[in-house]
Amino acid sequence: MTAVLLTVAGLLGLAVGSFLNVVIHRVPRDESLVRPGSHCPACEAPVRARHNVPVVSWLVLRGRCADCRAPISVRYPLVEAGTAALFVAVTAHFGLVPELPAFLYLAAIAVALTMIDIDVHRLPNAIVLPSYAVAAVLLFGAAALDSDWGAVVRGLAAMALLLLAYQSLRLAKPGGMGLGDVKLAGLLGLYLGWLGWGWVAVGGFAAFLLGGVVGIGLLATRRAGRSTHVPFGPAMLAGAFLAVFAAPAIAGWYLDLLSVPTIS
Repeated sequence: MTAVLLTVAGLLGLAVGSFLNVVIHRVPRDESLVRPGSHCPACEAPVRARHNVPVVSWLVLRGRCADCRAPISVRYPLVEAGTAALFVAVTAHFGLVPELPAFLYLAAIAVALTMIDIDVHRLPNAIVLPSYAVAAVLLFGAAALDSDWGAVVRGLAAMALLLLAYQSLRLAKPGGMGLGDVKLAGLLGLYLGWLGWGWVAVGGFAAFLLGGVVGIGLLATRRAGRSTHVPFGPAMLAGAFLAVFAAPAIAGWYLDLLSVPTIS
């Protein structure tokens, strides 16, 4: 049953990843996700159904348009494969439980928001704000099935806490953090709080740690200067998923470091 479930998750991730490529390209441009259909950006020829199979089609076409032979970015199959891998990881971690759809949805928007923030340094309201409603329906529905209303209270409290914390940081240092980061913080707080306060602590700390590591790396390789704006959304999302997968282990390791050995 586990192998079947993970296979289904992987195939679903491939299909979702294919759609996310459309989202990543069109949402920042305020374009429709429905019309026109998928087409080559170079010659505008419609993509044939047989050439729209995630990952496989890119390999078969050798990364080029079937009509004009213009190159197709390797990012397209990477987004599809990455989404599939994340779906499999989330499914393996949670199993077939009521909260699984909520975290699969988070995985999907995490891929889209990460790529968009890297591309245009923006976390679109068109994705973040509706996700509050989707997350509430899926998480609160899962809590109702499990009769775990404490998770709902924690989620709402953590959402408010991270919204306040990030907005305070934004006001304390204008230009250092965008309003999109604040809105995303509340959404991640809802998810992590639903899991527990340890997840909130690890996810919140990991975001700044990962963001700092990336910033130092860019400075060291001279790919960015001190005044360069580095998108923080990817670090927030990576930190949140690090907490989802490993918060208890990380928290336990940290507490062990703080423990003081007794002298007998």
